[in-house]
Amino acid sequence: EALSILLGQAYDRLEYLHEHRGQILGVPTGLSQLDALLGGLQPSDLIILAARPSVGKTSLALNIAQHAAVREGKKVAVFSLEMSKEQLALRLLSAESGINPRPLQTGFVDETDWSKIAMVMNDMATAPMWIDDSPALSVMELRTKARRLEAEQRGLDLVIVDYLQLMQASTSNKDSNRVQEVSEISRGLKQLARELKVPVVALSQLSRGVEQRGTAEPRLSDLRESGSIEQDSDVVIFLYRDGEQNPDADVELIKAKVAKHRNGPIGEVPLQFRKANTRFYTVAAREEIAAY
Repeated sequence: EALSILLGQAYDRLEYLHEHRGQILGVPTGLSQLDALLGGLQPSDLIILAARPSVGKTSLALNIAQHAAVREGKKVAVFSLEMSKEQLALRLLSAESGINPRPLQTGFVDETDWSKIAMVMNDMATAPMWIDDSPALSVMELRTKARRLEAEQRGLDLVIVDYLQLMQASTSNKDSNRVQEVSEISRGLKQLARELKVPVVALSQLSRGVEQRGTAEPRLSDLRESGSIEQDSDVVIFLYRDGEQNPDADVELIKAKVAKHRNGPIGEVPLQFRKANTRFYTVAAREEIAAY
């Protein structure tokens, strides 16, 4: 396109930002301090959410999906390559109702909880969220599914992929290694974000180097299997436990470290993770706790 047209579009965007300054213009995460840092999840961005196992990647991704769909009415597609859609539905139900996931998994639910479940299911039933649990998806298959859903629903607002290392490369070149395959996957996810003009949140594992260093705080070099994940991403968020903690405690302190932000500031956000309902909250943000 001609530069004159692009400059006009840039001016219109600047004017819009000026009129809405101070507001969250991207898809809100529901975590006030993280939203303040990122301005919400921005269209066309590839956002990498990375952590070592069992720190809460899936829980945080589901919290974001749930807030976007249930609270904000955003159209959300979740591609889960690790957990089944039934397991995810139970997690969503637990997070929304505040009921510990264990009784939901075993059937030991009391009368009070049954009434909560009925009320929450009624609230969530109309939320525009779709879950696909096809295992070992290739990046091409995922893009096809996302584009089809986007056409059927006349738009999408957010795509979540759990998790990147479980995806398959589209090409089956016997000479390619896993690093090359992950590079293809991260490029494909970035292309999808640009094609659909929506934020794509891809969960990713970190290498064991974090633990071997003797410090819990991750670095960009800890992204597992490929430097291209760092290169292709617009935002990288690390989750890690803040110091030694009691494993039996009901609440864990987790830090969300924005280590890369192509179009904005980096920084850290302290979070509380409540195990009873697998939900994250901003530390000392009473309004977020009260909202659930």
